[in-house]
Formats: sequence, C-alpha cells, structure tokens
Amino acid sequence: MDPKIEIIDLQSLASGDFLQLKVYRFVGNSEGKKVYIQANLHGAEIVGNAVIYELIKCFSSLQPQDINGEIILVPLCNPVGVNQRHHFFSTGRFNPHDGQNWNRIFWDCSSEISKEIDSFLEENFDLSEAEIYRIYKDKIRRKLEKKIEEEDRIRGLSFSEKYRNLLQKLSALADYVIDIHSSSVSAISYIYTFKGREKSAEYFGFDYGVLVDEIEGKAFDEAFLNPWLKLEEKLAEKGKKVVFDVESWTLELGSGMKIEEESVERGVSGIINYLAFKKVLNIRLLPIARKIKLIPKSQMKHYYAPKGGIIRNRLPAGSIIRKGETLYQLVSFEKREAMPTITEVVSVDEGIVYDVSTNDTVNEGEYVLGIFAHEQ
Repeated sequence: MDPKIEIIDLQSLASGDFLQLKVYRFVGNSEGKKVYIQANLHGAEIVGNAVIYELIKCFSSLQPQDINGEIILVPLCNPVGVNQRHHFFSTGRFNPHDGQNWNRIFWDCSSEISKEIDSFLEENFDLSEAEIYRIYKDKIRRKLEKKIEEEDRIRGLSFSEKYRNLLQKLSALADYVIDIHSSSVSAISYIYTFKGREKSAEYFGFDYGVLVDEIEGKAFDEAFLNPWLKLEEKLAEKGKKVVFDVESWTLELGSGMKIEEESVERGVSGIINYLAFKKVLNIRLLPIARKIKLIPKSQMKHYYAPKGGIIRNRLPAGSIIRKGETLYQLVSFEKREAMPTITEVVSVDEGIVYDVSTNDTVNEGEYVLGIFAHEQ
C-alpha cells in the first residue's frame, strides 16, 4: 500500500523560501487506533530518520487490511534544528532564536482541565471506560484547538509557539505517540515510560528504561500523556481504577550525529513488535515481551568535571559500575609552578553508565557522564 503524503508549510524565510514538514499516513481498511511517530526533534539526533525510512518501506509492503487504524510518520520533524551547524558539528538542541530546548516548549493542558475535572467526572463517572475515553479525548482536542485559535488571533506567534502548535495538532488524535531521539553525545539505547505503561514497555525490546516519576509537562511525551495520567489519578481517588489505552514513548536510540545500524534495527524491530502487540499491525508476528529494568527518572545521576582538564581512561557507555570505582581520570595543567596533576573521579553510585560526553577536554562544571543508579 502507498502512504498518503502531505507537505506542510512550517516557516517562510526572508529569502522567500519555505521550511516544510513531510508527513506520511498509512490508513488501514478497518477502524482502529491512531499512531503518531516523529523523529529528529533535536537536530543532532538523526537516527530516528533511518528508523522511519525502514518503517515506511515495511508498511508500504503491506496491504490495507494489514493495518487497523492509522499510522502517521514525520521524519526530520524539526528542519531548523536539523540544519543547525557549528563548523561541521550538528547542534540543534536549542532554538537559535529564543534559546529554548526544542523538547521543552510543548503545552500541557492538564492544568486547565484540572479546574474542570470534578464537574467532568460528576457528569461522566458512571459511563463506560470507552465512553469516558471518547469524551475526554474530544475535550483535550477542543482545548488545544481553542488555545491555537486564541494565540493566532492576537499579535502573531513566535516560531517556537507555531512549531509547538503544529506538532501537537498533528498528534492530538493519536492513541499512541512515539518520539524518537538519541543522546546528543554517546549513549546506550533505552526508553522513557510512565506510570501504568510499564508492561507495554517490554514490547519495545530494551534492556533499560526510565520511569518518569517527575513530570514537568513541557516535553512532547509528557504534554501528550499527562492529562490522561491526571484523569486516572482522579478516578482512582473516587474508587475507579482505570488505565486508559493511551501511551506515550520516547525512544533513545544510541548516540548523536550518527546512524548506528544496531540502534536503527532495535528501533524498527521494537516499534513493529509494539504495534503488533497493540493490534495496529494485523500481521503474522507473535509479539514478544522482554524483561526491562526500569530506573526512576530521579535516579538518573549526572557527573560534572570538578576542575578543568583532559579526560583519560573514562568508562564507556554501557559499563556496569560499583560505588567507589573509578569513572575517569582528569589530567590538569594548572597555571602554577607545579607538575601536572591527575584526579581520580570515583562513582558514588552503583548502576550502569548510560551516557558520556564526546569531548575529552572539559572546563570545570561541564558534563562528563550519566549513570542509571540502582536505588539504595
């Protein structure tokens, strides 16, 4: 089957050119869930584009009866970030116009809905889970549309606001959202998940995952799912335990500025397995769950250089570390009448090194590595 392809104007430039998004839609014969998948929200995190390319090839080989519902794919979803360069290094983590992190600009409507949630439940509490789901989903959609309409009417929008509105509008009716990232530096592959979605995380095939236990609501995955988490919490308070079949995922596939084929394969196979598990793909594939070790987000520990210098013998991403073991050595050529010094930097945590910076020269206070720490 061929996808429906849509070109969306994103930004007109002073030169008269346009930045655009290209959207691929695979629509099945039968009704079902809606899936939204995007890649490259941060400019240096390019691996997701290769994943989407492979998914497009895979879905194009299917027949309309093999898909239940709709799958929306948006590669290169941030052309501004993708095209950003310092020398020949990709950057694109922050908007060059306002300095904001591209993945901290999204609107979480749960704060507005929270003001109305008691009256919503008074009217709908006795309805079926499916009916509450349908009504609440429409409420979220209308909140987003109203916000966009009000903003567009006022004094024009900053590019961050217009861009945010476009991506959230594209994904507003989705049931499952998958945002494909990688580390901006060098890292293992892992996944972000949320309360009540831990079992589904096993179908992506990762060894490690981050359980988001602290939600700010400004990241893409959080802004999408948080209104549903708030509703589930409120229903539980009233004695009705419900986990809606709405899920949001961030896949972290290896390192930045690289297409690591192992990470591509893991992303493609994991997404296909997950969609088969969710019965979006009606294909001859028995979905396989894989035990995953989930680390609370609060247990992601970051290490920064205690002084400026040259890093040597740093442990690579994926290393298992125990408390008291050396993480790296720091050679410092201080401007004093003394010989160079070597500082042994040891771990105060036990766990796995999941992320390391790519530059072996650091100033004091710069990021060196991160550890998924086991809770004590």
